[in-house]
Amino acid sequence: MTTAAPHHEHEHTPVPGYADHKADHLARLNKIEGQVRGISRMVTDDRYCIDVLTQISAATRAPQEVALGLLDAHVRGCVTTAARTGPARAEEKYAELTGTLRRALRL
Repeated sequence: MTTAAPHHEHEHTPVPGYADHKADHLARLNKIEGQVRGISRMVTDDRYCIDVLTQISAATRAPQEVALGLLDAHVRGCVTTAARTGPARAEEKYAELTGTLRRALRL
């Protein structure tokens, strides 16, 4: 397994930290897309409310799993690399990570 170069929006590195698992992430995102289309069909077909809600719950968890995978790649790649670079760069990445988590958790 190769280690992807760290990616930061201000840097011009071509390989994001999740590159090694890009196909997995895309497969999950495609599955989510299919789930959402299926939910739309269920509503169109006047399916039972609880069945639709059950599918919505499953479709809601799926992107969260993708997000956790991307977060893991970011911490293992970008944040770890920044921490090894020096205190100033590490602090920048920690603040970026905290801000991202704050938005994700809506705090």
